Amino acid sequence: MKKLILSLAVVASVLIGCETNEQNPIESEFTETTSLQKAEKQCFTMDVLGKNISNDPSLKGKMEAVESFTNEYVSKVKKGEFSQRLVNGKIQIPVVFHVIYKRSSENVSLAVLQDQITAMNEDFNLQNPNRGSLPAEFAGVEANVEVDFVIESVIRVQNKKKRRWRPDDSMKFASSGGSDVVNPQEFLNIWIVNYMPYQTGQILGYAQFPGGSWSTDGVVLAAPFVGRNQRTATHEVGHWLNLRHIWGDGGCGASDFVADTPDADGPSRGCPSYPTNECGSNNMTMNFMDYSDDNCMYMFTQGQKTRMDAVFAPGGFRATMAD
Repeated sequence: MKKLILSLAVVASVLIGCETNEQNPIESEFTETTSLQKAEKQCFTMDVLGKNISNDPSLKGKMEAVESFTNEYVSKVKKGEFSQRLVNGKIQIPVVFHVIYKRSSENVSLAVLQDQITAMNEDFNLQNPNRGSLPAEFAGVEANVEVDFVIESVIRVQNKKKRRWRPDDSMKFASSGGSDVVNPQEFLNIWIVNYMPYQTGQILGYAQFPGGSWSTDGVVLAAPFVGRNQRTATHEVGHWLNLRHIWGDGGCGASDFVADTPDADGPSRGCPSYPTNECGSNNMTMNFMDYSDDNCMYMFTQGQKTRMDAVFAPGGFRATMAD
C-alpha cells in the first residue's frame, strides 16, 4: 500500500525530483512526427511542474501547504470526524474551452467538445462503459467521484503562424498567440492546441496542480486526443484535482499519496492483462491515473476521491467551485 501521509520535507523532495529521465521538453528542440500512431501515451504534468518550480521556487511552498491541508483532511475522514464529502451533493464544474488552431480543419467542433464532456462525466460518475471488466479485488475501492462537468463557453483563437506548441504555458496568454485564462476560481479552463510534438512522438496533455498561479490554472490537451473515446482529459483533470500518477513517478515504494492504490514499478502501456504483479501486489492498471490505453482505464478509488474532495472542502484550493 502507498504511504498516505508524507512529511513536508518528503513532499518537497518529490517535487524537486519529479522530472523524467528523458530530455527536458522545455529545453529541447521539437521535431514533428508524421504519424499519430507513433505517439506514446505521454502526460507532461510532472515535467512541467519541475520546470515551473525551477523558475519559481516559491511554488514548492505553496504546494506543500496544499499537501498539508490534504493530509489533515484525509486524516479526519479516516477518524470519522466528518463525512467524506464536505459539500452538498454532486459538484458541478463549468468548463471554459480555449480552442487554438491554425487551419480551419483544426478548429475542434462543439460536438467533439461535448463528446469530451460526456466522457469525463462518465468517468467521474462511475459510468465508464468498460468498468464491467473491473477485477473483484478492486471492486471494494471503486469510487463515484460525483463531479459533473458542463460547458460554460468556448473561446476560439486562430493563430495563423503557429501549429506546434511547447508545453510552456504560452497557449494560456493572448500576448503569445493563445487565450487568457477565464475566472479560474470558478471555471475549469481547458486549452486545446493542435500539436505538441516531443522527439518522435507527441505530448497528449498536461495539467497544473492546485497551488500554482491562477493565470495558468487548468489543463492543456492536444486536439487529436480530445473526444468521446479519449481519456486524456480525465487523466489530466485528475492531476488538476491533485492526483498523482498511480506509480508515484518512481519505482516500488514511491507514493501517489493514496492508501488504496497498490504499488507499481512504473507506468503501464497498452492494455495489460490481469493480473499484472509488481512490488508484491497486483497492479491497478485500469486506474485513470495510469498510462494504459484509453479503453482499458475505467476507475478511480475511494482514496483518490477523498484526495480530490479535499480541494473542494472549506479552505481547500478549489473550495469556491463547491459553493
